[in-house]
Amino acid sequence: MKKWIIALIVLVVIGFGFYRWAVGFNNTAINLNESVSESWGNVQTAYQRRNDLIGNLVNTVKGAADFERSTLTEVIEARAKATQTTIDPTNVTPEQLQQFNEVQGGLSSALSRLLVTVERYPELKANQNFLKLQDELTSTENTIQTARTRFNEAIRPYNNHVKTFPNVILAGWFEFEGKPYFDAEAGAEEPVDVEFDF
Repeated sequence: MKKWIIALIVLVVIGFGFYRWAVGFNNTAINLNESVSESWGNVQTAYQRRNDLIGNLVNTVKGAADFERSTLTEVIEARAKATQTTIDPTNVTPEQLQQFNEVQGGLSSALSRLLVTVERYPELKANQNFLKLQDELTSTENTIQTARTRFNEAIRPYNNHVKTFPNVILAGWFEFEGKPYFDAEAGAEEPVDVEFDF
């Protein structure tokens, strides 16, 4: 009879230990996942700020009567694509991040061409609204970089939590999967050649 009680006590202690581990794992994973979602929200906020500034910039540039319409059209179309691409941070995949990165990169390229083209228009370069928007855009690009870095910093502890043994066992049961990092665009490591026509 005593062996039966000892065995029951051992099983209860093991079961309670497993329960505490599972609850601790789940709660920590949820907290870390919320941090990832918050960080992604900050990334989206920074990109939205850039999209808003680009809209104002385009409207300011439209005032230059002979400004190249094709350049403006490229920016407007790239901005539309960028605003249509959304990601659910709780279920983000590498493919979704790559697609998001590509459309944002397309917008950055179109915007760069716009800013290079502006060099041919002295009235725009002297326009205080344009200069202010250009400064705000530069500041926003820095904010985007910071937000992307912080997103990656939020991913690391989450991934460490759900991918390390023995947590990886529970991760599968609770359907927590590793999340991809926000990588630079392909070719971002290459220097950019900018030429001004004077």
